[in-house]
Amino acid sequence: MARLRLALLNASLDGTRADTSRNFRRELNADLAEFTVSDGRFPPPVGVEGFDGVVVTGSGASTYWDAPWIDEVREWLREAYERGLPILGVCFGHQLLASALGGTVEAMGDFEIGYREVRHVGETPLFEGIDERFTVFTTHGDTVTALPEGATVIAENDYGLHGFRIGHAFGVQFHPEYDAETASTVTRSKEFLGEERIERVLAGITDENYARACEAKRLFENFTEHVRRVRPRA
Repeated sequence: MARLRLALLNASLDGTRADTSRNFRRELNADLAEFTVSDGRFPPPVGVEGFDGVVVTGSGASTYWDAPWIDEVREWLREAYERGLPILGVCFGHQLLASALGGTVEAMGDFEIGYREVRHVGETPLFEGIDERFTVFTTHGDTVTALPEGATVIAENDYGLHGFRIGHAFGVQFHPEYDAETASTVTRSKEFLGEERIERVLAGITDENYARACEAKRLFENFTEHVRRVRPRA
């Protein structure tokens, strides 16, 4: 069986790119063609390189920033979706996918960070084998406030939407790819939260909580299995 070939659109900004690449390369059992889109390195036109699917990472950017690279990736994702490529968007990637397909992303007026409980709702192949309520690391100040037409909610918590599906495209607001090192590094970078809150979050980055969060990593295997069903290769 041929290995899957996925386009990894690395949208992270300076300082987190290496961690982002390491985390996704560890979790995705596929050959990855990585494009640092936030640095202007874009994938070729959809279909040219024969990708089986697409994964879009998190970022320190917001989808509504006036940045040419964000608009270019948004258009690329729209075309990829229209051509039937399975897509997985994580955090910023989840938000950008939603906005590419007609949804709305806005600032929350709050910030969710740390190991939190999320619940998946309905039936979706992305969460097969994962408990209905599961632990994940979250870090975001923006959220999807309106889904694209035809999309369904697949995950949520008391902060709001944490996942959606539309066709063969999935978005999750949380970070299933994070290891404990990345969770700590990202938390320390959020100076605007204040020292007291940062220390509380860091205190929650324990071996026990990370072990709980590893359950959600199953969704990467579920995504690649879904890609194989949608786009079988010889």
